[in-house]
Order: sequence, then C-alpha cells, then structure tokens
Amino acid sequence: MVKLFFYLIQNRVLKIMMKPIISSRSKKELVTETIREAILNRELTPGTRLVIENLANQLGVSPIPVREALQQLEADGYVLIEPFVGAKVAPIEAESVVEVFSLLETMEVVSSRAACQHMTEEDLKVLEEIVVKMDELTGDPELWSQENRRFHSYICEKSGTRLIGSLMSKVLDHWDRLHRYFLKDVFERRVRQAQREHWKILKCIQSRDPDRTEAVIREHTRTAMAAYKRHL
Repeated sequence: MVKLFFYLIQNRVLKIMMKPIISSRSKKELVTETIREAILNRELTPGTRLVIENLANQLGVSPIPVREALQQLEADGYVLIEPFVGAKVAPIEAESVVEVFSLLETMEVVSSRAACQHMTEEDLKVLEEIVVKMDELTGDPELWSQENRRFHSYICEKSGTRLIGSLMSKVLDHWDRLHRYFLKDVFERRVRQAQREHWKILKCIQSRDPDRTEAVIREHTRTAMAAYKRHL
C-alpha cells in the first residue's frame, strides 16, 4: 500500500507520496528519490531548511539514510550543506541557469550532429510525430513539457551517443526544476517560439545538415536561457 507521509518544514505541511519499499532498493535510494521529487515539484522550495532528525522521524527511517540522501542530493546539485548550519534546498540563481543551458547546448550539439548521420527515416518520422503532438499541446504546459523532454531525449537516443544520453538525463532533471519553478512566467511567452525552433531542428536533421543543425540548436538553447534569466 502506498503510504502518505506528512512532515512540517518552515511551518508548512508538505505532502510526499512514498512509493512502496522494494527489497532491491535501499532506504537511501527511497529517501533520495522522495526528497528529489519534492524539490522538483516545488513542495520543497529553494532555501527550505532540511533537518535530518525531522526528516528521519517524518519518513519513518533512521537518520543515516537521510544523511546519505542529502549528501547525494548535494552532489547532484539539489541541496546545499553548510558546516555547522545544516542542509537546505539549493537556490535557483543566474549562474545555475547558465550552467544548465550551457551543458545542454554542449551535449545537444554533439548528439544532434551525430543524429544527422545516424537517425533512420523511421526515427525521423517518430520525431516529427512528437513535434506535431507538441503543437497540439501548447495549451497544456505539463504535457507539452513532457513531450519537449521526449523530443530532445529522442534525438540523443537515436544519435548513438550513449554516454551523452546518460549525462543529459541528469541535466534535464535540473532543467525540469527550472521549468517547473518558472512555468507561469516563461511558458506562455516562450512556447510558440520554442515550437518554431523545434520545427527548424527537425527540418535540419531531416536534411542531414550537421552545421545548420548545430546552429539552430545553439539558437534554441540560448534563446531559452535568456527567457529564464529574465525572470530571476
């Protein structure tokens, strides 16, 4: 049975849905996933204090997996741990926006250039179907965002750049956090332009033109980055 845990942080009651404990997964993994999802869903906002003892009591575990989870989340960039102060949810700053989009640009340039060579006609057909579906979802931010991630991930997946694919998945998690945090401010102003850019990316890959594809990928990521930075 799925258990609903309630815990109080900064005088707020937050609801976290914990998945059933699976024997093959450690408590550290479950606690890490729970806190990460709370951060991505904005249930834990930037700057929220994360007290190990409180979290342990509220999640029904010992302090050890909580401490390990916070250390993992610090390594992943979601949490800051300050000596003699404790842990808190990492803030969203201009530097982090630049870092996320710079990483995405670097990885997507390599994968999209490779995609021009490796994607089959069937792959390109699927990619076009994703863009068409995104056109239909411009009024639904959540579903559009899911397809947006699928669009970029699919290009990488079919490009043959496996190492980049595994790294991009982690960076896209950070993009998800930015997107959810700035959703109301950015989406309506950005979505139409973003769709035009997605169509341009598709057409360039279809034409097997790596140089032009690289150019539009760089344009796409930098335009998106500028849109987010305006709301910091």
